[in-house]
Parts: sequence; C-alpha cells; structure tokens
Amino acid sequence: MANLNKGGNFYGADPYRSREGLSTRAVSNPDEIQLRIDPIHGDLDEEISGLHSKISRLKNVAQEIESEAKFQNDFISQLQMTMIKAQAGVKNNVRRLNRSIIQQGSNHLIHVVMFALFCFFVVYLWAKMSRR
Repeated sequence: MANLNKGGNFYGADPYRSREGLSTRAVSNPDEIQLRIDPIHGDLDEEISGLHSKISRLKNVAQEIESEAKFQNDFISQLQMTMIKAQAGVKNNVRRLNRSIIQQGSNHLIHVVMFALFCFFVVYLWAKMSRR
C-alpha cells in the first residue's frame, strides 16, 4: 500500500525516493552511494544547486577539521617538548641529590643513630622516674 505525501508523490513503495525524483538504493559497500535521477520529476538544476551547496559545506567542514587537527598536533608537540625538558630537569636534580646524599650520607647516619640513642635514654630515664 503506497501513500501520497504533501508533494503528491507516492511514499512507502520506495523508501529511498525523494520528493523531487531523486532516489538512492542500498549497496553492498557502505562507503558507496548510488544515485538515480528520474528526469520526469523535479527540477534537475535545483537539485544540482542543492548538491553543490551541500558539497561546499562539507568542504568547509573538512577544512575546519584539518585546521583543528593541525592545531592539536602542534599543541601536542609543544607539550611533549615541555615534558622532555621537565624530565631532564628532574633527572638532573635527582642526580645532584644522590651525589649530595653520598657525600654527606655517613654524617647523617651518625646523627640518626645518636638521636635514637638519646630518645631511648630519655624514655628510659622517664620510665625510671615514674616508678618512684
């Protein structure tokens, strides 16, 4: 059963048919579109103009996507360079810190042992005093 749309054309019989006489049909490859023009219906010049304007808009969208992709690639490149510089700085600081620890490490160890002995002595004396 086919029905009439507002333009007086049938719909329902061919689900891919437009009002102006253009129709598409499903194909095996999803990237491929087949277009059939029925010269009896519609004005072909208007259809061509409409298709031209849609293609122009698609071209503008593609150019915007390309410029945005270039901008983001440049941003990522700058971010990578910043990360490389920061990593080199951290590596240098760790190297200097390790060198400093090695040079003064034995003194720190003596200080830590002395502090632990002092704390133990204070706790021992406090425990002795609290028993009295």
